[in-house]
Amino acid sequence: MTFSRKDPPVVVERSPGAVSRIAGVDALRAVALFLILVVNIAYFASGYSFHLVPDPVHDSWGVQAVGWAVEALVTMKAYLLFAFLFGYSFTLQLDSAARRGVDIVPRFRRRLAGLFVLGVLHAVLLFQGDILTTYAVLGLVLLAMRRVAVGTALRAAVLLTAGIGFVLALAAVGGTQLVTDPAAALAAGQRSTEALQGGLGSLIAEHVRQLPAMIGALVVQGPLALSAFLFGYAAGRRRLLTDVAGNRQLLHRVQRVGYPVGLAGAVVFASGGGTANLTGLTVGVLTAPLLAAAYAASLLEFFETDRGRRVVTVLAPAGRMSLSNYLGQSVLCVLVFTGVGLGLAGAVAPPVVLLVAVVIYGVQVAVSAVWLSRFRYGPAEWLLRAWTEQRWPRLRASVPD
Repeated sequence: MTFSRKDPPVVVERSPGAVSRIAGVDALRAVALFLILVVNIAYFASGYSFHLVPDPVHDSWGVQAVGWAVEALVTMKAYLLFAFLFGYSFTLQLDSAARRGVDIVPRFRRRLAGLFVLGVLHAVLLFQGDILTTYAVLGLVLLAMRRVAVGTALRAAVLLTAGIGFVLALAAVGGTQLVTDPAAALAAGQRSTEALQGGLGSLIAEHVRQLPAMIGALVVQGPLALSAFLFGYAAGRRRLLTDVAGNRQLLHRVQRVGYPVGLAGAVVFASGGGTANLTGLTVGVLTAPLLAAAYAASLLEFFETDRGRRVVTVLAPAGRMSLSNYLGQSVLCVLVFTGVGLGLAGAVAPPVVLLVAVVIYGVQVAVSAVWLSRFRYGPAEWLLRAWTEQRWPRLRASVPD
């Protein structure tokens, strides 16, 4: 393919005394990025997580409490928030294409193709729980629905969530078990942990072995992600994230419903075994979107305060580089936990694993700020943009448009 060196200017609107509305969305994306890491890092730290059983080496009440808290407050909520922002960002791309008089269809298809390739490489080399391939496939559905009315998008989102919840409820009533043989699952967890402790070849082989199970998980995760896409699309069409003050009453309603219902569902979900139990999973599917929405509403309001604006300034660069940071999280986790690096898989208790996640995220926030002070895009964003636009974008921030 051929690339030109001309790249359109980036325009960010600001209001006096307030942070950029785009920066607020970037900060929200940065929070979602941290929550994603909190969930995903467990799969690097132990092979038992892939098989839906706890590591028997780490079974103290403190470890169980940490696991319960992550299941209740973060699991399922993290990727729904991230998916919501993907749908919201799609509306920004639609608006940008309309302003520039560009047909978004071929451009967005190239973007999705690039995401899919990155996702496949990510799944095989770094982390088989990749979300990029899922986003790439479901993005085609979102593209096909780009002209639907907001009401239609919302109804479709609700029906998708209710539908998958209904199917899971039927399976639970029918006695279906996700872990049919706990002893076999524990043995498989031990083998997976040993594979993580091996070198690059062992790691890749383990990823390839687990891909069918990860693809099977998309039966639940896929429809929920698409539902979140559509909620994000509707929010973008209503300018919900760019007019927080004008939508404050709606945001309050979301919190009044989302927190009590979402937290109650989260307790049932975590206490019932989380993703390892169909009954708890059913409740989680139906209530996690409400809790994720309440999180988003609270953060959006907080970002409008003086303290919140300072937080936005710190977090926004990490959100702008979300693709690079998502992939970077996997690279760092591989270096810390697998035999490619320190080989700590199976040797670190979950509370310490969470501290590692905090450290990794802190490093990424700092590096993102430094990087974007010199460059206009994160490295992965730049490559994806080059493929999407079929030209080489300017990378250095010091180069004038």
